Amino acid sequence: MTVNRICLIEDDEIMGEAVSDRFGLEGFDCTWFKTGEAARQSLQQDQYSVVISDIKLPDIDGEQLFEELRAAGTELPPYIFMTGYGAIDRAVRLLKLGAQDYLTKPVDIRALIDMVHNIFAKAGRGSEHASGEPGLGLSSAMRHIESVLPKLAFDNITVLITGESGVGKEVVARALHRLRDPDWRLPFVTVNCAAITDTLLEAEMFGYVKGAYTGAVRDKKGYFEQANGGTLFLDEIGEMPLSMQVKLLRVIQERKVMRVGSEALIPIEINLVCATNKVLKKMVEAGEFREDLYYRINVLELQIPPLRERKEDILWLASQMLDAEAKQHGSHRRELSPEAEQSLLDNPWKGNIRELKSCLERACILSSQAVLTPDILFGHGAQAKPEAATSLTDYLGSYERHYIEQTLKGKEGRIADSAAALGISRKTLWEKMKKLGISEEK
Repeated sequence: MTVNRICLIEDDEIMGEAVSDRFGLEGFDCTWFKTGEAARQSLQQDQYSVVISDIKLPDIDGEQLFEELRAAGTELPPYIFMTGYGAIDRAVRLLKLGAQDYLTKPVDIRALIDMVHNIFAKAGRGSEHASGEPGLGLSSAMRHIESVLPKLAFDNITVLITGESGVGKEVVARALHRLRDPDWRLPFVTVNCAAITDTLLEAEMFGYVKGAYTGAVRDKKGYFEQANGGTLFLDEIGEMPLSMQVKLLRVIQERKVMRVGSEALIPIEINLVCATNKVLKKMVEAGEFREDLYYRINVLELQIPPLRERKEDILWLASQMLDAEAKQHGSHRRELSPEAEQSLLDNPWKGNIRELKSCLERACILSSQAVLTPDILFGHGAQAKPEAATSLTDYLGSYERHYIEQTLKGKEGRIADSAAALGISRKTLWEKMKKLGISEEK
C-alpha cells in the first residue's frame, strides 16, 4: 500500500478544498473526488492508505458505494465517513460493517487529522486494521480519546484522566496499558488513594522493610515497586493528603522510591496514570492540592464526559453488559424492549456507567422475562418518557414514532422488512413515516 495516500470523496467545493489543502500541509498525498462513481473507479484500480467519504453524494449514496465495493471484493483501506447529525445511526451501522470511524458535520479538521495520523501510525507499526466496533464507545468524545491513546502509548509521560465518578476512567487507563503491552505481560497496578488511611498510605505506596514499625514482620514492596516496568494507576488522586503529596512529587521527579525504615533508594521505571473526579485546579487555588504536583501529573489530560452527554454510548454499553451477563451466568441473552431502550436514553445516569451496569444486573437477576421493560429496569410504575406532548394524540404519536424508528434501525432501514415486522404494508409504513416526520436515514 502506498504510504500516506488519501482518497477524499466530497462533493462540497468549500469542504473538499479545505480538507485537501490541509492534508497537503500535513505532507499527505490527497486525491479528491467529487462523485462516488469517480472514486469507485480509482479505488478499484489504485491503492490508498485511507478513504474519507461523505455519506451524502450527488450520484450515489456513500453507504451504498462502500457496501458495493466490499461486495465486489475490492480490498479497501480504513474507511472514515463524514455525516450530518441526523445520520449518526447510519454511520454507527457502517462501523459494524467494517468502517474505521466517523465524524459529524461540521467536521473538526483537527480531529480528522488526528484520526488519519493514528491510522498511519498503526500501519507504520505493522499492526492489523481492527475494523468493527470501537473499544471505548461510539460517541465522538470517546472515539477521540481512543484516537489519542496510541500517541501516548510509547511516550513515558504522565497522563491525568478526569471525569465524574463512574464514567470509565480505569477503562481508559487499561486501554492505554493494553496498547503499551498487548499481551499483558507487564504489571498494571490500581490504587484507590481514597481507600487507604493516611497512616498506612506511605507504607502501601513505597513499601517497608522488616522491623520498620510494629507488625512489619517482613520486607514488602509498595505499589510503585509492584508496578515497576508497567503502569501504576492512581485513582482518586485528589483525595491524597498534602503530607503525602510532597513525597509523591519527589518519587515522580526522581523515579526512585525509599521503603519505610530503609535508607536505600530503589530505581523504578513506570508509566504513571492518575485519575480524579475533582477539579484539581480549584483545589490548587484553595490550597488543598500542591501546585507543583498538579503540573507534574497534568502533562496531558484526558477528560471523559458524563454518560448523559454521550447518549450514543448508552445502548452500545448496555448491549455489551447484557452479553457479559449472559456469558457469566450461562443464560440466554436478555433483550431490551423499544420502550426500555428509550427509558435508558432518557435517564440522567448520575452514577454514569457504574449506575447503568447496576441497573441492568439488577433487572437480569429479578426478571425471568427474555425482554426487559422499563418497569423491570427502574421499578414498578416506571415507563419510557415520550417527547413533550400537549394532547393524547401527540402522546401516542411519540410512542408510535419511537417504535417505528427502532424497528427501522433493527432492520437497517429496509422498508419491506420493517413493514413485515410491524405487521403493516409498505405503503402504510411510508405514510406513517411521512406523517410522523421519520427520515429514511433512520
